[in-house]
Amino acid sequence: MKVDQSTTHLKIGIDARLYGPGHAGIGRYIQKLIEGLAAIDGKNEYFIFLDRAGFAVFEVPGANFKKVLADYSVYSVKEQLRLPYLLAKYKLDLVHFPHFNVPWFYRRPFVVTIHDLIISHYPDSRATTLPLVLYRLKLFFYRLTVKSAAKRAATIITVSQFSKDDIVNSLKIRPEKINITYEGYDPPLDRSSDCRQVLERFNLNHNYLLYVGSAYPHKNLDNLLHAFRYLIQDHDQLQLVLVGKETFFYQKLKQQIDDSGLTGRVILTGFVDDNDLACLYAGAEAYVFPSLIEGFGLPPLEAQSYDLPVVSSNATCLPEILGQSALFFDPNDPYEITQKIKTVLHDHLLREDLIRRGRENLKRYSWSVLARNTLNIYRQIFKGN
Repeated sequence: MKVDQSTTHLKIGIDARLYGPGHAGIGRYIQKLIEGLAAIDGKNEYFIFLDRAGFAVFEVPGANFKKVLADYSVYSVKEQLRLPYLLAKYKLDLVHFPHFNVPWFYRRPFVVTIHDLIISHYPDSRATTLPLVLYRLKLFFYRLTVKSAAKRAATIITVSQFSKDDIVNSLKIRPEKINITYEGYDPPLDRSSDCRQVLERFNLNHNYLLYVGSAYPHKNLDNLLHAFRYLIQDHDQLQLVLVGKETFFYQKLKQQIDDSGLTGRVILTGFVDDNDLACLYAGAEAYVFPSLIEGFGLPPLEAQSYDLPVVSSNATCLPEILGQSALFFDPNDPYEITQKIKTVLHDHLLREDLIRRGRENLKRYSWSVLARNTLNIYRQIFKGN
């Protein structure tokens, strides 16, 4: 396909059916990518494919953007059979799939973002509510889909060196086919809520640790609870706040909390809005991130934006993303988790140093840089063709 970029603009499609905060990290990635592209690219023509909910709330950011209804559920048969025909209707030069769920029969040029291969490493039946037979069938189609997407893509985008190496080794992809684009973070909000009222609503004192995220097994919250039981032997006022949308996995965790006699000491907030979350970040003593595997690890960066010291797992990409700005622990050792948290709670000079290093670390990450790098990847695909 010959494209002279000096005279011809590209028609670029973005599969945005997972757009927005309701779809967690991928939803934010898509939202920030589109906003960033709109800010820097007035030449290329963009077609944003959205499900019904996304179509209702998405505001077209520029004259060269158009939204298209693509109300096909993710991972569905309709996605596989109907989405390729809809994309073909617009005669697109390139489609960006920001998740691995690329339709098997789509044969025009595309870019795929593979954030991580967590499911490949943790194919754990504890991580699903499906019957075992259906879960195994789901895993089969997941492996088929992600491998097919990686093999057929013109370029793969991923979000860390760890994820790139994992894709190379697990999917047998040439390293030069994979581009790393670090994610960004949102600056801290000006808190419009009365934070005292927010803390009172959640029955919090001013002495708590914070975790924000899901409760999937690979998030390792079991070991965090184990470590917290050690901690409260010496910290009789300390609380642990776990922020995340109420799901089956948080319900299981609540039962563990109740059975362990930690009710009132471990607080499950459920989903909270941005203003309340800002208050929870601002009031915490430290942010704890015990995950066993991440592709990028955005929540610790958000915590650093609120000047929180971060105590983090040393697994997978986290030393890469956090550098020297966190105190690391072995996520499989609850006693070590306990000791590192204690160190941050008691060592004032270390806390101040971690906060300072966190501010420096944040300078490496920007949504606008992600958008610029992604646009360059789009252009590079056609350069010299």
